[in-house]
Amino acid sequence: MPTLAVVNFNIVCATLGGFITLFGLVSYLMKEKFYLSEALISLVAGLIFSPHATNLLRPQQYALGDVETLNTITLYFTRLVLGVQLVLAGVQLPSKYLKKEWKSLALLLGPGMTVMWIFTSLLVFALVPHISFIQALAVGACVTPTDPVLSNSIVKGKFADKNIPKELQKIIIAESGANDGLGYPFLFLPLYLIQHTGYGGLGQDNSTANAVGAWFAETWCYTIILSIVYGAVVGWIAKELLHWAEARKYIDRESFLVFAITLALFIVGTVGMIGSDDVLACFIAGNTFTWDDWFRLETMDDSFQPTIDMLLNVSVFIWFGAVCPWSEFVHNSVIPIYRLIPLGILVLLLRRPPIVFAMRKQIHQIDGKRQALYVGFFGPIGVSAVFYLYITLDFLRNITVDGEIRPDAQFLMEVTNIVVWFLCICSIVIHGLSVPVGKLGFYLPRTISNALSTDRNSEEPAPFHIGETAFTSEPDVDQTLRRRPGTSDTNNGGTGGLSQVRPIGRSIIDRNNSNPALHAQRGNDTFVLSNAPSNLATPDRNSRAPSPDEISMKSMPQTEQSAQQTTKNSSGGPSL
Repeated sequence: MPTLAVVNFNIVCATLGGFITLFGLVSYLMKEKFYLSEALISLVAGLIFSPHATNLLRPQQYALGDVETLNTITLYFTRLVLGVQLVLAGVQLPSKYLKKEWKSLALLLGPGMTVMWIFTSLLVFALVPHISFIQALAVGACVTPTDPVLSNSIVKGKFADKNIPKELQKIIIAESGANDGLGYPFLFLPLYLIQHTGYGGLGQDNSTANAVGAWFAETWCYTIILSIVYGAVVGWIAKELLHWAEARKYIDRESFLVFAITLALFIVGTVGMIGSDDVLACFIAGNTFTWDDWFRLETMDDSFQPTIDMLLNVSVFIWFGAVCPWSEFVHNSVIPIYRLIPLGILVLLLRRPPIVFAMRKQIHQIDGKRQALYVGFFGPIGVSAVFYLYITLDFLRNITVDGEIRPDAQFLMEVTNIVVWFLCICSIVIHGLSVPVGKLGFYLPRTISNALSTDRNSEEPAPFHIGETAFTSEPDVDQTLRRRPGTSDTNNGGTGGLSQVRPIGRSIIDRNNSNPALHAQRGNDTFVLSNAPSNLATPDRNSRAPSPDEISMKSMPQTEQSAQQTTKNSSGGPSL
């Protein structure tokens, strides 16, 4: 007998599949017309599906009610997404890009990341109660790297193609890929100091020298340098193997296209097993893999990699919406909401824009102040921040005294969890809405102005008009017009006449000088006093002044003018 099986697996498949299918139906409209990022839309969807709303996604149940297991799931999910994203980011860059643009990257990754780290840490130290500066440095390090997933929303698509130069897009991709892996030194320096010297060194050796030594040996040598070497070697070997297989026609098209993604999975797994920096290794491997630009050019027009990229992005931000501690932003014991909101705003305004603006002349890809402000503002906080958040929580959980987490480590865990999640949500929302709000702010005043101008012009006479019926001419102008010889004035009953006159515009000379706008003309120059449409024609600098005969004719009675005009026409006088 058929039975309902409303279990978590079926619910997750139906929810994710249904949302991605419905979103796909309007994806072009949302991303290319309304300029909404898929990260923002997916985050909102995750919140709707979460236990805070419809309860279709239940992360706590998937983790069997264990918070540490849930944190581990989120950490591994972010590792997977970052690994694939960074290999693809490395593949997108042109041949030998890291070598050619090392000066610009050195500025962004050296002084740039350092100032971002210090500024963010100072803001955390100022606004979070009872936190030490060393602890604030650990929190600031989590949000120092820019996110490659969110950066794709501003370097891809119609808006980027129209508004962002290609060289600027490339440097944003390269920076966001490299600084994700280079966040380890900024994070582990304060973490090692907290471990060895925090809380009076309780349970540890209370030695700053040991903390700095561990930072150099484990972070720089084993984590950073080893991951760079490993990524370069694996990327080069993969490139040579793919060349060899393609030259002998051993590989089919499908396997060729998926090669970069499987390479990312391999690096994430192997580097993760040795405990090094898999994020940085993936980016270095992707760039080395396309060092000769062959693979990038071969897959440039293919949509398989962007499709996988989109599926991962949508899935991870739905998961973020479901696991984010929304209620703790208001109900927590470490920072009140009236401090948390200013912290989010100030971090986005001061974390990155000042240093990028200051270095704009040394980075040749940034042309002018507007581009510097754009690059400075769009340094999003996203998947990489959540990744470093759970790296931090995992490290602090091991600082124990008598089997219990040390109090200073426990306090820092709670602060980091709330602050990093809140900054991540602020960045996703603000950076996701910046482009559509900016577009709205640009077009809305213009649209209103055009509408008001159209209404105003519809009530006033047009400056000129060519209609089906003739307009009545000004009498003093008509009487001075000269007629061609042999024509007859049938309309006016004269001996020689004019056909219907259809004036275009108005007379350029006001005989009564009653229009004050004409007094604005000086010499041969004319300027407009108002933005409103003018009824005055522009004077012709080569126009001829009236002759004495014309002036004398104007002073004659009407009958004498007609007689004299008839005499001139019969004698073959000049005509106009």
